[in-house]
Amino acid sequence: MNLAEMFLQPERLWTLLVVPLLIAAYIWAMRRKNRSGMRFTNTAVLGRVVRKQSPWRRHLAVALSLLALIALSLAWARPNGVDRVPRERATIVLVVDVSQSMAATDVQPSRLEAAQELSKGFLRSLPEQYNVAVVSMSGNPATRLGPTTDRGLASRAIDALALQDGTAVGDAIYVALSAIEMAPAASDGSVAPGAIVMLSDGRNTAGRAPAQAAAEAKKQGVPVHTIAYGTENGSVDLDGKRERVKPDRELMASIAQMTGGTTAGAETAGDLERVYSSLRSEIGFEEVKKETTATWAGYGLAFAVLAALAAVSLGARWP
Repeated sequence: MNLAEMFLQPERLWTLLVVPLLIAAYIWAMRRKNRSGMRFTNTAVLGRVVRKQSPWRRHLAVALSLLALIALSLAWARPNGVDRVPRERATIVLVVDVSQSMAATDVQPSRLEAAQELSKGFLRSLPEQYNVAVVSMSGNPATRLGPTTDRGLASRAIDALALQDGTAVGDAIYVALSAIEMAPAASDGSVAPGAIVMLSDGRNTAGRAPAQAAAEAKKQGVPVHTIAYGTENGSVDLDGKRERVKPDRELMASIAQMTGGTTAGAETAGDLERVYSSLRSEIGFEEVKKETTATWAGYGLAFAVLAALAAVSLGARWP
């Protein structure tokens, strides 16, 4: 983040250049005072005439004054902050891998059955005004349910998912992007932001390159949140032969990184439930820029008050 994004008027930050000059001047004044200090042989009389000041209180008063100057300078430049606010509208597309590897039983009762049950809970937990869609990911990805706010329809679409051959990760992203475009616009013509949640337990075996699809999602401003599902030791019997089916964590992480989404691994049903819970928080809020001038001005005022109290303590005679 550059200064133009952090401050509305970054050109005013030049006032901060005064701070190191004041520090240098203070150090010079202290050294000059020590060199030209009055010599007094009778320390008993000196102690009664001139009360010894506490050096640390003097340094504290100066430090607090400088902090007040810094805070007020930052406030004058009108700083920006980031606030997390609940997202009012969104279209969430759930992409579920239905390749043959989802029959593995390393996640009980099977990868697919556990994913179906927890995916239904995830969609039900989203704000009711959110549109949700369901895409099955196989060698031939397809939209099983277009964007809708009907959670009953979403649950039935997930229950209807069945095993198929192949895994086309890139094509599944393109299908999910098309599903987002199907979402109805608001009465004012605005379109709700979209996000994709992709659960996959295997490697890409067909279709277009996942990196190409991820680049398109990034271009459209659609984050892809990925879940690498299953254990390293998962296996299935295919054509009379036992095949190990482990998730491609590197591919899932690269897709999320390219699109600005999050990535996580889930080896058990409990893991998947926690990942969905985290995603619900991530998707349900958005970051909004908020000017924080008043906050920094408040810091400056607080430091100024403390500096004034420290200065008063230097001249006060305490009993």
